[in-house]
Amino acid sequence: MIFGDFAKALGQLSDPRFRRVLALGLGLTFILLFCVYAVFLTGLNLITPDTVNVPWVGEITWVDDLLSIGSILLMLAFSVILMVPVASAFTGLFLEDIAEAVEARHYPEKGQVARIGFAAGLQESLNFLAILIVANILALILYLFMPFAAPLIFWGLNGFLLGREYFHLVAMRWIGRDGAKALRKRHIAEIWLAGALMAVPLTIPLVNLIIPILGVATFTHLFHRLNRD
Repeated sequence: MIFGDFAKALGQLSDPRFRRVLALGLGLTFILLFCVYAVFLTGLNLITPDTVNVPWVGEITWVDDLLSIGSILLMLAFSVILMVPVASAFTGLFLEDIAEAVEARHYPEKGQVARIGFAAGLQESLNFLAILIVANILALILYLFMPFAAPLIFWGLNGFLLGREYFHLVAMRWIGRDGAKALRKRHIAEIWLAGALMAVPLTIPLVNLIIPILGVATFTHLFHRLNRD
């Protein structure tokens, strides 16, 4: 069923309205990644030398070379871990536009739902983002003791958190915060699996840029299917 939801999301790439949203979403995702990377780079600059040689990339002089080719390549490499908070922050800025494009094509009989509002959506997204960051910092302890299982822990943890966030924000538009929470609890295993299947490609550079957009579309289909059932 989850793969069917994802197939529907992919199938809408030919939809002109969805392509417009996709183009804007890709641009926003890259900007968010760049901003997160700039903050990350600035933090590293405080604890490392001004100049660092990175294999296959060359000399990086941190903020001074933030726009250099070498630094952009390094950003794409770091996107393996940085795209998770980017995907979380993305929901508060662009989720409703993507969900509306999906619903206009696949669920027109349901009509339009009132928007939850930019400020409210952003607040929900920031709350989830804070939880995600704290959880991943704590997970570093597990990575140290179980490095062989680090990828599985990373995908499992962030799959659970991203699945929870994406489903909650999509569902909240239709059935409110309490209804979304109750529906999520009833289908927690399937939502977790969908989130994990989203977290894995988020660790693939370049591919991960499109995953937040497809993730929103997939979870929109997932919500309507579970809410109907």
